[in-house]
Amino acid sequence: MLDKTLSPAGFEPRLYEGWEGSGAFTANPASNASPFTIMIPPPNVTGSLHVGHALDVTIQDTLVRFRRMQGRDALWQPGTDHAGIATQMVVERLLAAEGVDRREMGREAFLERVWQWKGESGGTITRQLRRMGASLDWTRERFTMDEGLSEAVREVFVTLHRQGLMYRDRRLVNWDVKFQTAISDLEVESKEVKGSLWHLRYPVEGQPGRFLVVATTRPETMLGDTAVAVNPEDERFRDLVGKSVILPIVGRRIPVVADAYSDPEKGSGAVKITPAHDFNDFEVGKRHNLPSPSVLDEEGRVLLAEVEGQARAEPGMADPAFLSSLAGMERFEARKAILAELERLELIEKIEPHTHAVPHGDRSGVPIEPRLTWQWYVDAATLAKPAIEAVETGKTVFVPRQWENTFFAWMRDIQPWCVSRQLWWGHQIPAWYGPDGHIFVERTEAEAKAAARVHYGDERELTRDPDVLDTWFSSGLWPFSTLGWPRQTPELARYYPGDVLVTGFDIIFFWVARMMMLGIHFMGDVPFKTVNIHGLVRDERGQKMSKSKGNVMDPLELADAYGADALRFTLASFAGPGRDVRLGRQKVESNRAFVTKLWNAARFCEMNGIAPDRAFDPMQATTPLARWIIDAGNAAIAEATSALESFRLDDYAASLYRFTWGSFCDWFLELAKPALTGPDGAEKDEVKGAAQHVLGLILRLAHPVMPYVTEELWDRFGYGPEGSLIRTAWPEPVAVVGADAARAELDWLVGFISEVRTVRAEVNVPPSVTVPLLLQGASAETMARAARWIEPIRRMARATEVLAHEGPAPAGVAQAVVGEATVMLPLEGVVDLAAERARLSKEHAKVEAEARKIAQKLANPDFTNRAKEEVVEETRGRLAGAEAEAARLAAALSRIAA
Repeated sequence: MLDKTLSPAGFEPRLYEGWEGSGAFTANPASNASPFTIMIPPPNVTGSLHVGHALDVTIQDTLVRFRRMQGRDALWQPGTDHAGIATQMVVERLLAAEGVDRREMGREAFLERVWQWKGESGGTITRQLRRMGASLDWTRERFTMDEGLSEAVREVFVTLHRQGLMYRDRRLVNWDVKFQTAISDLEVESKEVKGSLWHLRYPVEGQPGRFLVVATTRPETMLGDTAVAVNPEDERFRDLVGKSVILPIVGRRIPVVADAYSDPEKGSGAVKITPAHDFNDFEVGKRHNLPSPSVLDEEGRVLLAEVEGQARAEPGMADPAFLSSLAGMERFEARKAILAELERLELIEKIEPHTHAVPHGDRSGVPIEPRLTWQWYVDAATLAKPAIEAVETGKTVFVPRQWENTFFAWMRDIQPWCVSRQLWWGHQIPAWYGPDGHIFVERTEAEAKAAARVHYGDERELTRDPDVLDTWFSSGLWPFSTLGWPRQTPELARYYPGDVLVTGFDIIFFWVARMMMLGIHFMGDVPFKTVNIHGLVRDERGQKMSKSKGNVMDPLELADAYGADALRFTLASFAGPGRDVRLGRQKVESNRAFVTKLWNAARFCEMNGIAPDRAFDPMQATTPLARWIIDAGNAAIAEATSALESFRLDDYAASLYRFTWGSFCDWFLELAKPALTGPDGAEKDEVKGAAQHVLGLILRLAHPVMPYVTEELWDRFGYGPEGSLIRTAWPEPVAVVGADAARAELDWLVGFISEVRTVRAEVNVPPSVTVPLLLQGASAETMARAARWIEPIRRMARATEVLAHEGPAPAGVAQAVVGEATVMLPLEGVVDLAAERARLSKEHAKVEAEARKIAQKLANPDFTNRAKEEVVEETRGRLAGAEAEAARLAAALSRIAA
């Protein structure tokens, strides 16, 4: 007998161990079944499960379990990413607690320590994925630093270099001064900072007393200025174009150039150009062939090597000794010193408060420094062309399609991809330098030495490039490196290209695009046919989750509290393609009630002697009730299948909820009670047969999203003979004789009782009160149906009888329309309808006023343009809710109109 209380903790670990141990998750390359492949976005080995992962995993696992039940040979490829900077930071922090610096250890000893940490602590997130029920093929688990994947990385690097698509260049990068490495745009977050806009006077050469005023938020970089730019259309400065100004502090002459980058409406209309320390300035510098001296080193300290010696004691300029005093000074201390000196020289025109976005390292938390350095780059523009074409021609389709525009916008304006990082943990770049700086790019050191012998004619000392590769480079190979490439394995032939990639919109460019470019280039085909983009998980108010807001939700804590099935179903129920998910604890709790409802329905069946009956043939059903629920099951199969094939998990979850809670529990089991408690016979047997058939159908339909409770019930009931539900076939519809007539009959009954219940609830009729129901304008068929179903109508609609009524409606009735008839509830002396009408009118007016107020707010451009996106979305949601409530109240009023 099933336990009275659902306790997921009592069966979830046991079931998962059983699935994994039995090989239920394992793909079979020798199978004749059609393959279905999903590559997991490899989580960082340092990571732990957050709500974004939980959504991602729920979507993927639901799709994989669905396709597996359809008979596909499903490979859900697991693995983790070595996460260069994140992992190095974790281990450095551990060493710091021991009083050890990695530079003292040396590279080799440090890497040994990282591998040790990975072996001891790097499996946290994979254990947490198991906790969520993820049916990954763990026998094929990969790590981006595995030797097989490292071989793929070396092969791709060397091949791209030989094809001229990998090269070394000196360009600006995002530089993290704390970790002293280049970082990707994804590792940069903008923070609003309250600062100042300093208007500085640059003396115009040859025009004593005239100054060109530039506005800047970064006076510390002025040492590296090589020009001042003005807009060519700006009349104020037209006579200065082509002339020079004197750079304060340094005393160097720098030109005034005309460039559209300068916005006449911003600041002073003139901008200082520092090509080595600003991305926009770098482009201006290229357009005007300006020098690019670096004035900050890798630690963000003043570097004078490229500007020292240029200082001249111009009248009104700082003494060269002051410039020398800045050497080695931290950038923000240098800012204070420079501003003090400019103040002394009376070269500050004015200072304005200024709030602006400042890029910070997402892990270091310090402001990022644009820095001009030598790095390795991939010619992304060349690789992007086939990837763009693949999406344009539909070889890869984005769901929803609108994200293709984001993909195109990035890819059509793609810049060279910086792939080198100044770290120790990662794939070390396979490049060696000769004593004269000549570069040898080879797969191994032995091959590099052989190439050097050919080049020099004798043995030479080679030095390996100390940098490692960006983690996006190795994860960009994930769809084929995990399958054995560059070796031609059976898995590579069978499971590439994949079917679906499930990921968030935030890494379309950083990961999806990389996989597209590298997959097409090295495999000759796209890595996946569909990219299913999901939204962010936000809190109930639509706000992004953050520790500072205190609204972060731990999915593991929710799974422990309510069961993994309840959490998964909640995430799925809001997971429309591309739509953000609003997650709240109350929603998970509410969906635990749904899981419990299924459990209790199964327990009710068990208590009433309903058990798997392989002899029952649903196509032979004769009673309208059995035919109706079997036919409704067919519709549920069609809805669920269509929704999953279209990646509409919200529609899939909604169809499950409607059919399970509504059709099966609330209606079929309630309507079946008289037969179940009545004498044995054909009707009772058929009701029991239909019940076990539909319960088994529900368990199969719900299994992809609620694997634990469905597997437990399947096993406890003894469904089979296949055994485990995870191996059971996806349900197929069955032919139902007389389905149309049964549907018409039962749909009328359900609609009739539902309308009566709605009216009673709206006018507050006490549950203990029973009243007759009057049918006005009812056909003979409707009256006959009412007579046939009088017992459930009395029991479920709290009615004494159903009577035909001719003529006008009597006084004191509430009413509703069902089909061609009007059903009336005589309530005079039972309910004060005038008071109810007044109450509903007051509520309706209040809700309508609130809806108008919200609509006016949304119509105000000041609000929609200035408010945060999540605030606007929350407001739209409030409007939709108010409008729906107003419509409900209006309908209620119409039922008791005077």
